[in-house]
Parts: sequence; C-alpha cells; structure tokens
Amino acid sequence: MTDPQLVLTERVQQALAAAFGPEYSNADPLIRPSQFADYQANVAMSLSKRLRRAPREVAQEIADQLTGQADGVGPFPGTVEVSGPGFLNVTLSDDWIADQASQMLADPRGGVAPSTPPQTVVIDYSAPNAAKEMHVGHLRTTIVGDALARVHEHLGNKVIRQNHLGDWGTPFGMLIEHLLDIGEDAAVAQLEAGEGNAYYQAARVKFDTDPEFNRRARARVVTLQAEEPETMRLWHIFMNATVRYFNKVYTQLEVTLTDDDIAGESMYNPMLAQVCDELQERGIAVLSDGALCIFPPGYTGREGQPLPFMIRKSDGGYGYATTDMATIRYRVEDLKADRILYVIGATQSLHMSMLFDSARLAGWLPEHVRAEHIQIGSVLGADGKMFKTRSGESVKLLDLLEEAEIRAAAVIKDSDYPEEERAGIAHAVGMGAVKYADLAVSHDSEYVFDFDRMLALTGNTGPYLQYAQARIRSIFRKGGLSPAETTGPVVLGHPAERALALQLLGFGAAVAEVAENSAPHKLASYLFETSSAFTTFFENCPVLKGDVDPAVRASRLALCTLTLRVLETGLSLLGVPVPERM
Repeated sequence: MTDPQLVLTERVQQALAAAFGPEYSNADPLIRPSQFADYQANVAMSLSKRLRRAPREVAQEIADQLTGQADGVGPFPGTVEVSGPGFLNVTLSDDWIADQASQMLADPRGGVAPSTPPQTVVIDYSAPNAAKEMHVGHLRTTIVGDALARVHEHLGNKVIRQNHLGDWGTPFGMLIEHLLDIGEDAAVAQLEAGEGNAYYQAARVKFDTDPEFNRRARARVVTLQAEEPETMRLWHIFMNATVRYFNKVYTQLEVTLTDDDIAGESMYNPMLAQVCDELQERGIAVLSDGALCIFPPGYTGREGQPLPFMIRKSDGGYGYATTDMATIRYRVEDLKADRILYVIGATQSLHMSMLFDSARLAGWLPEHVRAEHIQIGSVLGADGKMFKTRSGESVKLLDLLEEAEIRAAAVIKDSDYPEEERAGIAHAVGMGAVKYADLAVSHDSEYVFDFDRMLALTGNTGPYLQYAQARIRSIFRKGGLSPAETTGPVVLGHPAERALALQLLGFGAAVAEVAENSAPHKLASYLFETSSAFTTFFENCPVLKGDVDPAVRASRLALCTLTLRVLETGLSLLGVPVPERM
C-alpha cells in the first residue's frame, strides 16, 4: 500500500524525464488535493518558462506520457485532464483506491513505512526549573516533545529523550540553606506538593533581608560547586522531592518521560571548565572585557557591534551558554545523534541560533547532524495575554490538569457506566482535550487556553476524535464482531466510501511529515479530516442493517476497521488517550 501523493509524484517525475529529459526527473510535481479532481499537479506552470513553452502545451505532453505509461510501471491508476492555463487534474480509479485500501488493511503497520535508514534522534523537552513549580508554560514543550518522541519511535528511529532540568547553579545555595532552616521533612512535603514557588520565594526573602542567611547561602554555593558530600546529600533530598512532583504531572499527562531521561544542568557541570579551556586554546573563544566569548559571524547588537555568546562570565562563573555548548557536544559525540530537536520556547530563538553557529565553529556540530529549534509559542488567556491566575500568578500545571478532568466528568455525567469506568473516561477525555488543543495548532504559534472549546464534542477537538473511534467500536459491539476479524476486501460504490478510503490512504504520509518537519499539528489536522470523512460515511452507508449486501457489508466493516486503526494509532502518536466507550 502506498500513499497516492507519493505514487503520483513518482509517476509525474517519470513522465517529466520521458518528455523533457532526465535532468527534469527531480522537479517537484507540485501535487495538491483538488476540489475539481482527487489531485492537481501544477508542475507545468513552474516549468514552462524553463522549457520556453506554453504551460498548457507542457501539461498536455506530461498528460500524454502519464496515460501512456505502462512499461515496467503498470498502467496509470486513473485519468488525467489538462485544465485552465496548464493544470493537471488527476482522478484515481475506484478499483485502484479499493485495492490500496485492502492492502492497507492487511498491513500490520497500517501504511506507515519505517525510516530508512533509522536515525538516532535526541529530543530535549519539558525541562522544568527545579527551583520553581511546573506551570502552564511547561505544558506545550512537554506535550509537543512527547508527540515527536512517539512518532520517531513508531518510525523505527532510536529516540533519546533528554529532560534538561534546571537543577544546578547559584540559587541552590539559598534553597539548600532554607531546607536546613525549616527541616528536611517539611521541605520534602512542600516540594512534593508542588509548592516550589512558595519555597523559592521564602528563601529569596531571607537571602535579600537576612545578612547571616545571605552569607550561609553564598558559602553553600561554594561547597555545592566543590560537590562536598553533605551538601550533595542535601541537594539530592531537594531534587528527589522535586522530581517526585514532576512525575505526578507526567503521570497525569500520560507522557513517556521517566527518571532515566533526566539529564539536567548538573550532569554537565564537570565538563564546563574543559569546554572553556579548549575553546580558548583553539581561538574559537576570546576574552572580551574579562569574559570569555564566542563571536559567531552575522550577529550584531544595536550599534552594529558583534554580539557575544558568553561562555564564561568575567567573575569566572558559567551560564546557560556554557552548559549548552557542553550539552550539544555530548549529544553529538557521546549519544551519536543524527538529529537533535530542542523543544524550547520561541523567545529563545536568538540563543539557540547562536548556540548552533558557535557549535559549528567549534566543529562540535558537523554537517551531517541536524540541530533544530522547535519553537514553542505562548499559552494565552481569554484576554489574549499570558495565561495567569486572577491574582496574576502563573497557573500551576497540576491544578490545571485536575480541573480539566473535573470538567470532563461533567461533560460525560449522563453516561450510565460504572463509577470506575466513568472516572477513567473522564481522565482520558480531560487529558485528551488539553493535549489535542495544544497539538492542533502549529507549535510556534500562540493559542488561547479555553476549557469550553477544548472539551466540545463537535469541531476539531480531542473529545470529537475520541468519540469518533468510540462510535466505531460500538458498531462492532452491536454486531457482535471484532475489528481483528474483518478482512474485506474493500469495494467502493457510494461516494462517501470512496472519499473515506482515499482519505485513509494518506495516513503514512501524514506521520512521515510530522517526523520530517516536526509538525504534530499536521497529523492532528489529518485525523480530524479522517473523522469528518467517517461521519459522512456513517450517515450515508449503513453497515449492520439486514438488507445490506454481504460483500458491501464486509467492505464497510473493513473501512470501519481501517478508520479505527488510523484514529487509534494517530491519537496514540499524539499522546491522546483513546477510551473504548464514551
């Protein structure tokens, strides 16, 4: 089974080579879905100038080659018409679509081809600051990063998740001293409860107002940097309690991060001095006003001065740039990454760009490794401003997720399921609503957090897609059948059957596009369009009625099974849970 657009791309490129010479075989056929046919190829328009011929004449020659193709590739699987100034309208044959759908039904991977060759993909995502509690700002990087990890693993790539916690640095001097002041048990209880902000603010007040506490905190930073055993014991107490809270959020969200994926700033601390020394010795980094800086070409400040990428401060301290240089080197040299995806806020775009260019200058980011900043846009409130509580504070993520579950329970309150099952459905619907609302928009754009819209059972929402797959399951339950027992074959009669089958054939390409372009919203759009096509099919094509021809019934059950597999697999790749009933 092959995606129609991939088939057409290959066929048109073969036609281009036959008509105009092999140098044209790599031209993009510019194939898009069309309202006038199944697909439209616009390549004649783009090539006409290069060929010095009228677009319509070019299009006709391509069409003649396509309909005449047979040697070695088989007959063209449909019809081709030239329209307008030079568009190629392609309509695939019903038999070809049905055959491809039947092959997809028999394919254990449902038409999703594995990556060849498989790659090692390092994905840096979530990365909360251990000195603060997780808030709504961490929602998107966690959800988007996890979806990308799931997709790459499904394609057979080796995925290395990296949760780059902010778990080191000067604030930990006062945080550890505050832990000693209030007692280890009280500190652990507060941190496990997600009260990191209150903990931090209490420590900060004492640091700013109590000279003795300030002195102790500064001294503690020195012993932390030296990794003195008692200080490290206290640091571990703080971090372990904090991570337990993070894990509550990850469990609620059903993301795949584990403690084994933690690779915080502390991990790179032993490497920082060597990073600076090597870069200085090789002349990549130079001293500027006492600070050690890299000056990658092309970056200037307001007055046209070269912009520094500071890897060591004038007081000898290290910053994010130092850690990030050590990190990218480790991921290339030790983890053997082919791609590195940094799922980080869009506000960090300049820093990430300078990091990549500095790493290339150092030879630590070779040409064969793709390093990409997957920019994450902001979550906004109904007022169009940053999403905050009424008092102006960041919304705690766990509180937000618990509210989503409560609201989801209200949406399904009329169901007569047992209490335990109803609670499970509420969890799935609540988390699915939040996650899908995030993934349905481009990761670099902002979106408004709106529970009412997220939890709607109509429109492009998580609950709508969850309901679509649950409805398909109900068809099989009503018929006393199992989706695994359906074998087809697919035959197409009604236009709604044809439209659904053609839509299903695009699943493999939709998944591949997510991996190639780090665009989960494309898969979300595809799944919504698939659900919409199934709704039309369901309303127009009876499946279980007694007067349905047995062959037609078998075919429609096959289309139901295919749709169920596509929705279940697609939602799973996005990290959206799929309840069997709703």
